[in-house]
Amino acid sequence: MKRTSFHRRYEAMRRAVDASLASVIGADGPRELLSACRYVLSGGGKRLRAILVLLSCEAVGGRFRQALEAATAVEILHNFTLVHDDIMDRAQTRRGRPTVHIRWDVNMGLLSGDILLGLAYRHLLRTRSSALPTLTDLFTTGVVEVCEGQALDMEFESRADVTVKEYFGMIEKKTGRLIALSTELGARIGGGSRAHIDALRRFGHYLGRAFQIQDDLLDVVADEATFGKAVGGDIIAGKRTFLLLRALERSQGKDRSTLRTLLKEGRRPGPHPKLVRSVTAIYHRYGVIEEAGKLVARNTRHALECLNALPSRKATEMLRWLSLLLVNRAA
Repeated sequence: MKRTSFHRRYEAMRRAVDASLASVIGADGPRELLSACRYVLSGGGKRLRAILVLLSCEAVGGRFRQALEAATAVEILHNFTLVHDDIMDRAQTRRGRPTVHIRWDVNMGLLSGDILLGLAYRHLLRTRSSALPTLTDLFTTGVVEVCEGQALDMEFESRADVTVKEYFGMIEKKTGRLIALSTELGARIGGGSRAHIDALRRFGHYLGRAFQIQDDLLDVVADEATFGKAVGGDIIAGKRTFLLLRALERSQGKDRSTLRTLLKEGRRPGPHPKLVRSVTAIYHRYGVIEEAGKLVARNTRHALECLNALPSRKATEMLRWLSLLLVNRAA
């Protein structure tokens, strides 16, 4: 598949998802609440998870329109998690715009997130599939696990003894579960065989892990102009990333003291370029940036190997292209 063909098809799918999202919020209801929900859903983004639903459906022989309601549901669910995460993280901006709780207030942020969760279920239940009970159960499990992942992420903020193993358990719930849910939903809606469904579930699992580790990596190695925000945000926040936890395992002396102080002090308001440079140098010194890059490559390779179990279709090839683009992205 040529790059232009991939991008043309991807954009067509994204436009279909955007059009579906534009019709989610009706005219009846509290005006400010509806405005806040529209604001959230109009924020743009890659629509990655929704498109994974559509491509997975096509990869097993289905038509993407069969999965559009479920894809819309997954995208709404993703935005629900972002709204609540932003409130908990006290984030000021999202995709270059004020977060909903900043533009309105925290109460409106909470309510808009709650409404979005209900709307996600409404759209999922519109999916025409004999497997709807299974889809609903999968979706509900996904909601629970994503919330558990966020709870673990918050719990880690107050702990100085978080392990790399615990970190992987957290990202598999918070980030990976929604990606694996997307691919499995699409496969089931498309009528995939048990082997094909399992292959796409595992594909989503590995892709989700690679995606999150790449996010950790970009926070310290990205070009700020391309990244769209200052690098080192995770360092300044004392966030328990793979890089920080692995460096803590390996470091000694002054380097170890620097990282332990970072864990204890937590969030720091304002920019801290000296701290970011110091911690990044520690990461380089102990080889954790190189290791993270290898982990991204390894998990991407495992994800691509899962696709070998699928029929040779354009959608399968698009999943390959999409995987490589995601883990080689600069932002």
